[in-house]
Amino acid sequence: MGTLIKQWREQRRMSQLDLAVEAEISSRHLSFLETGRAQPSREMVLLLSRVLEVPLRSRNELLAAAGYAPIYRETALDAPEMTQVRRALDFMLRQQEPYPALVLDRNWNVLRTNAAMNRVLGLLLGPEAAEVEGPPNAMRLTFHPRGLRPAIINWEPTAAALIQWLHRDLLRTGDVETRRLLDELLGYPDVPRQWRTLDLDASTVPFLAIEMRRDDVRLSFFTVLASLGTPYDITLHKLRIECFFAADRATEEALRRLA
Repeated sequence: MGTLIKQWREQRRMSQLDLAVEAEISSRHLSFLETGRAQPSREMVLLLSRVLEVPLRSRNELLAAAGYAPIYRETALDAPEMTQVRRALDFMLRQQEPYPALVLDRNWNVLRTNAAMNRVLGLLLGPEAAEVEGPPNAMRLTFHPRGLRPAIINWEPTAAALIQWLHRDLLRTGDVETRRLLDELLGYPDVPRQWRTLDLDASTVPFLAIEMRRDDVRLSFFTVLASLGTPYDITLHKLRIECFFAADRATEEALRRLA
């Protein structure tokens, strides 16, 4: 367990003293935990995990490594016990009409969309979009040459912000699927080489502005990403709800006509 804590501490670019101060424990005790000279209590594992912002799945791994039972479950969204959650998500998607909205998992896979999103995608995606391989994925659709990329007027600043978001996801979680998706996107044609590295100075705005055009239809959106704060289920903790809002009157009128 100590080795894992050390790895997470170094990934967060924290010294032993930094972590000890944040966790309000002695640096000597933290050193003993990392070297295995002291056995952490269950509460200590959870405390250090919270301070280090360790993802829930990895907190389970830390607990198991320390000899404790995992406490964070991972329930499939289509499981019977998630019925009320699905109803709540569907309600939010309906309330967003006639503006687009979708539900994403931790790897940006599209789990749910509202009717407005389906209408907008139907308008913007050409028949070549059928050649985009893999499950529907918001990042892949944005970056793929046969996805939404040809329709996005301000593709480069939009994609630059998204790729940095994905870099931060990888830094925070170390997730294999996130790494695979990032490598795939960086391998697409005409993706700038400087996007291959994390830019810690890049702005992480709470919403993204995006302009899209297909034939004579032009749409301008800003999107807001929201997350669920349910702390004890990995699936819910990693869900993202992306809501699109009209950035100008012309887009608002176009969406109402589509509806």
